[in-house]
Amino acid sequence: MYLVAIAWMYVVLMMSVAEATSSQGTVLGALVTFGLYGLLPLSIVMYLLGTPMRRRARLAREAQAERAALADAAAAGPPSAPPDGGSQASGDAIPPVRKEP
Repeated sequence: MYLVAIAWMYVVLMMSVAEATSSQGTVLGALVTFGLYGLLPLSIVMYLLGTPMRRRARLAREAQAERAALADAAAAGPPSAPPDGGSQASGDAIPPVRKEP
């Protein structure tokens, strides 16, 4: 991917030099040629071609963060006090369903 980008910038640089040294060309025209034929399109193409690599890196960071969070939770162990703060175990969270008498 980078070889094509370097080759394209070389071609655009040579176009700009030809524009600047031409009898009818100007340095401003050479700068515009370099920017509009070289930097702008190449930056767009490189951004688009780098999208899968950025996505893989983002997913790897998220997976690593998730593994770290799970490891931290496992290292913390059970809580030292019951959730309700009392000394007795709490009853069923959902009462059993009974038929009406």
